[in-house]
Amino acid sequence: MATVLISMFIFALIGAISPGPVNIIATGAGANFGFRRALPHVFGATIAYTLIVFLVGVGLNKILETYPQITSTLQYLGGGFLLYMSYKIATAKPLTGTLILENKPPSLLEGALSQWLNPKAWLVSMSGITLFVSANSPASLYLLAFCVISFVVCFVGVGTWAAIGHVIRKYLSNERHQVIFNLVMGLLLSCTVITIFIN
Repeated sequence: MATVLISMFIFALIGAISPGPVNIIATGAGANFGFRRALPHVFGATIAYTLIVFLVGVGLNKILETYPQITSTLQYLGGGFLLYMSYKIATAKPLTGTLILENKPPSLLEGALSQWLNPKAWLVSMSGITLFVSANSPASLYLLAFCVISFVVCFVGVGTWAAIGHVIRKYLSNERHQVIFNLVMGLLLSCTVITIFIN
């Protein structure tokens, strides 16, 4: 079982730390609001991903295979939401002084929605369930282990991106740099949505 757990950890880490919509939003939140104020997004994304892994593990995978139109509907809903988030990021006004307090970072709910509507999260969880849960017995024990590992690794992965944003925050004290950064982050998020539909 130890070998399977190590493999689960590596698999989950690669999925959580690789660039994607949720991580781009976390970086923008960390850069614009600081690490602490980006944590609701990180927690929301982590809780949502763990729930996705659990649901896929208890049978949603079979439903999605039987009714593939649900997957495409999720893809379009997710793409629309992520494009909305990319617009919000790209058009965000530079934050200085009191504006930082007036503007709000992504909430726990927005973090959860960005993960829940993220096709990458569903694909990674389905692959993980197929590799590590369905292939091992007892499946319920392996599902529990995969959920716990996914929670920890997702929090660390998304949190790392928020921390990176926080680290470059000093560079963003210049309003012009903030505008450029927000525009680049918004464009990167839009590009990830486009690649989802191309694939």
